[in-house]
This record gives sequence, C-alpha cells and structure tokens, in this order.
Amino acid sequence: MADDDDLEKIRAARMAELRNQRGGAGPGGNERDKEEMERQQRDFKNSILSQVLTQEARARINTIALTKPEKGAQIESMLIQMARSGQIQGKLQESQLKSLLERVAEQKQTKVKFDRRRAALDDSDDDD
Repeated sequence: MADDDDLEKIRAARMAELRNQRGGAGPGGNERDKEEMERQQRDFKNSILSQVLTQEARARINTIALTKPEKGAQIESMLIQMARSGQIQGKLQESQLKSLLERVAEQKQTKVKFDRRRAALDDSDDDD
C-alpha cells in the first residue's frame, strides 16, 4: 500500500511539472500542444526534404501534393525514409526524382475487376 501512495505522489508531481512546462494550460492546452507537435513534425519533414532534394525536385513534389495530396504525402514519407536509411547520397535532381516516381507508378498499377455474372443477375430491367 505504501508503494501505491508513493507512486501516486510521483504521478501527481510529474503532472504538476508538465502543467508548469505548458504554462498552466487547462483543457485548451492539449489542443495547443497538438498544434505545436504538428508544426514541429512539418518543420522536421521540410528540413529533411530540403537537404535531399534540389529546388526543382522540391517544386515537382509540391505540384504533385497540390493535385493529389495523398500521393504527395506518400512520396514525401518515402523520400524521408530513404534519406534516414542512407539510400540517398547528395541531393536528388529532378530527373532522378522522375525516374523514382516512374518506378513507384509501375509498382502501383490499379486494376479494376468487373464481375459480369453478378451484373447479369442484378438486372433490374425485368420484362413483366
């Protein structure tokens, strides 16, 4: 039981310390912390991308992100992961980025399968 009391005191002290670090933020402080964390992640991502891409390549990724946000985010995360693992040495030129994008596009071929039997069974044009 004494261990539980000590643990509660430690937890309470830590929570008070965290509140003081946030400036005594109440319920609205959590939202500010979340926004701050998102800003830090965005800054981190941009700093890595600026280190591994030339201006032209960065402009191409931004254009892709404007037209297809999910594809832009996917490519950015792939480039960050490649940079972290050491697969990218130096800055990627736009031509190198194009070839990388082409390889990704080849891997991601989407297929549409149409089941004609089911469509024939669901025929709503009954001649009654």
